[in-house]
Amino acid sequence: MARGEKAALAAALAGIERDPDGAATADLLDSAYRDPIAQVIGLTGPPGVGKSTLTGALIGEYRRSGKTVGCIAVDPSSRRSGGALLGDRTRLGTDPEDAGCFVRSMAARDRLGGLAGLTVAAMVLMRAVYDIVLIETVGVGQSETDIAGTADTVVFCVQPGSGDSLQFMKAGIVEIPDIVVVTKADMGAAAERARADVRGALSLAEEARGGWEVPVLALSVQQRQGLGELIATLDRHAAWLAGTGRLKGLRHAQARMWLAEAVRERFGREGIRRAGPLELGPEAAPFGELRAVAQKLLLP
Repeated sequence: MARGEKAALAAALAGIERDPDGAATADLLDSAYRDPIAQVIGLTGPPGVGKSTLTGALIGEYRRSGKTVGCIAVDPSSRRSGGALLGDRTRLGTDPEDAGCFVRSMAARDRLGGLAGLTVAAMVLMRAVYDIVLIETVGVGQSETDIAGTADTVVFCVQPGSGDSLQFMKAGIVEIPDIVVVTKADMGAAAERARADVRGALSLAEEARGGWEVPVLALSVQQRQGLGELIATLDRHAAWLAGTGRLKGLRHAQARMWLAEAVRERFGREGIRRAGPLELGPEAAPFGELRAVAQKLLLP
């Protein structure tokens, strides 16, 4: 699949949805997994914090700089149809004729971790095609932790005066972000209070950072304030991951987690027990391994 071929990518994603367990799907995903190009950026935070606005602004900035962008926008689900309720493609303001940008909306359905079930597969494909992959999570607050197992860099968004900074201090959330953004920074004193609260919470989890000091940035998309600083910080985190050798280890750990979670979701705890140790070599890809485990467990 050549870079920038939107129709080919859309067809590939449709094929994965039709036959998620097929050999062709496993081969395609393993091939894409072994040939990553993109920096994968996750945008998370409570509903209404401005994630979609920020995602649209980042797409615009990256496209103006000549970088291609794939975007996965995970929305709440309709109870009636199971489909995405909000349809982020209509809210991001992207140009459907732009060959260098591909946006895919997904429904979270019954996932509580802020992501849709097919997000990993879509991300792996986009990562092999585009320069930047943005994943905007559904925004369910305290349960929104899956993104840390999918993205290279996690941006947590906090809104001033909303209590988000207190929510952020709860265990499990304070350890997620690599960068924190206080949105609507034009609110002045309230934004500065939110930044101070978040910095205090981050000090509780410094030992888990591995040498990366999490920046707390103030940003107002409407006022075009802070966006350049955010992109520079995203670049700096990507360079830090690559320069310290952490990126390869991070992605391998994620792949091991995907494999175990996929087996657990499909076959339950008994399936995990019957599968035995789910090992994944340092150069191995997870999707063919998942298919092999599934075939083993389905045997009479």
